[in-house]
Amino acid sequence: MFRGTSNHTIDPKGRIIIPSRFREQISDSGNGVMVSKLDKGLVAYTFDEWNKIEAKIMFMAEKSESMRRFRRVFIGGAFECICDKQSRILIPPMLREYAGLVKEIVLIGVLTHFEIRSFENWDNENKVMEKEMVNEEVRNEIAKLGL
Repeated sequence: MFRGTSNHTIDPKGRIIIPSRFREQISDSGNGVMVSKLDKGLVAYTFDEWNKIEAKIMFMAEKSESMRRFRRVFIGGAFECICDKQSRILIPPMLREYAGLVKEIVLIGVLTHFEIRSFENWDNENKVMEKEMVNEEVRNEIAKLGL
């Protein structure tokens, strides 16, 4: 499982270092990740998890036009990113541009995958969550987790 948050930088060539706590899961599944765009950031799945996502998308995509459109954008915008000997992956220019990855980035473990966001977008996401925490509905949803 992917957990925790790490601040990193992306180099001018578009490479990022994978945190050591993520490396074992990645190497167990083919030494790379599938990266796609979602919610102004990037999502990275091990190859095993990606196969599960594709199977779900294939099933759901036959149900509605919006799911077919999502499949086109999500799967069509995905790239295979293999780890090099320095445990870095190269993020393609199209994905860097979409997520606004310039220098300061954050990697966020989200259990089955990790996200790659610009520091600015991540900071904004945290501010939005803090504002939502005063909403009683949101607080009740979180309380259902036992927190």
